[in-house]
Amino acid sequence: MSRLIVISNRVTPPAPEGAASQGGLAMAISAALREYSGIWFGWSGQSTPEFTGTLNTQTVNGVTVATMDLEDQDIEEYYNGYANRTLWPLFHYRIDLTQYERSFGEGYARVNARFADMLAPLIEPDDLIWVQDYHLIPLGRELRARGLKNAMGFFLHIPWPARELILTLPRHRQLVESLFHYDVVGFHTEEWKNAFLSYVLHDANGMALSDGRATAFGRTVLPKAFPIGIDAQGFAALAAAPEAQESYKRIIESKARRKMLLGVDRLDYSKGIDERLLAFERLLSESPDLLREIFLLQISTYTRSEVEAYQDMIARLDALSGRINGAYAEMDWIPIRNVHRLHARDELAGIYRAADVALVTPLRDGMNLVAKEFIAAQDEADPGVLVLSRFAGAAAQMGDALIVNPFSQEDVADAMRRALSMPIEERRKRWRTLMDGVERDDVMAWRDSFVAALKEAHASGQKRRPARIAAARWDG
Repeated sequence: MSRLIVISNRVTPPAPEGAASQGGLAMAISAALREYSGIWFGWSGQSTPEFTGTLNTQTVNGVTVATMDLEDQDIEEYYNGYANRTLWPLFHYRIDLTQYERSFGEGYARVNARFADMLAPLIEPDDLIWVQDYHLIPLGRELRARGLKNAMGFFLHIPWPARELILTLPRHRQLVESLFHYDVVGFHTEEWKNAFLSYVLHDANGMALSDGRATAFGRTVLPKAFPIGIDAQGFAALAAAPEAQESYKRIIESKARRKMLLGVDRLDYSKGIDERLLAFERLLSESPDLLREIFLLQISTYTRSEVEAYQDMIARLDALSGRINGAYAEMDWIPIRNVHRLHARDELAGIYRAADVALVTPLRDGMNLVAKEFIAAQDEADPGVLVLSRFAGAAAQMGDALIVNPFSQEDVADAMRRALSMPIEERRKRWRTLMDGVERDDVMAWRDSFVAALKEAHASGQKRRPARIAAARWDG
């Protein structure tokens, strides 16, 4: 059986039981690899004064991981720079926050080349190579340049922007051309796939073929939607574990018979946390009957604190929650509980289960697995209600949530009010449909559908053996 080689920017070994919660990508990859022979390769998260080319390997919870350290300059230019100051805001439609600096692009190119140098010797001829996310778009080109002919796929975990936005990126053509060195390029939704195709057709003189493939730059690739999921059964079991039950009991006690609305997010401007708090403030101002009867628990964990836009957001969020609490709090009731501490997954599962309403209202998101974790953690006899942004990738699959426009305070406030008063029969019906989808489209289905498409696309490409036209090297 072919090995699966997964490459991501950051490698986080599968966490031991009860350890701090991993991000959505880390959890998805851990679950995908656990029953599949292979390697998870990437950056260790550690810095080194000088790049040494040392590779560290270990096996944790059945997953073999191989990591390398990066220089401080690499981290600043590649990770904090091009990945998080350029591509991340641009791909999330925040062109006002996007920074274009040549040194960022040079660092991005340098680190992708280093990834290829370190990874290539580990790869065997029959291995399937699966590259993850926007940090490593040029990696496929770099591996092909080193002679690798393996089946190679790429999956984007964030939105692909409209062509009018991608055109603002210097050397956008080289970035898109890099994706044509893969056999398959995956997106969360048909919307993101179609945005990619729009660029290919209008700005790369490409063609869409009847079998779903696209051609441009003298190469052919299969762009396709593969909605990512969670380990649904595992998370549901986690919600029933003793640690989760203890967390659940603590929240129930602290609710004091009030209803709890819950937000769980990385502290990021794409998550719409400010807009959510303002919508909650509108709910309080328009519904005096709900005062003292509800509260919002907003868990926002710190991320990318080196980037100035995130530092500004932390101060703004704390000031906003403080202002709302100052206006509405009483001596025995605070409307917003603003928490920045990282929680263990089992603790989060108990918090999800205790919530009456989950607010997953990003301004733009690739998928958002919190929405699926919330559903998986619910008690089917008395489930909570999911309020979900139409601009999260999950909305394409989770139509029985209350779908909202996160830019409209009125829309979100109305949905909160409806969720808080929803009859139990309707809550159960909506939850059952949502849970069926979460179980059907889980992380294993995501992995298996992508790997199957990758094998088929590579085999078809080998039979066709199309002419390859040399393309300009990515130069930042």
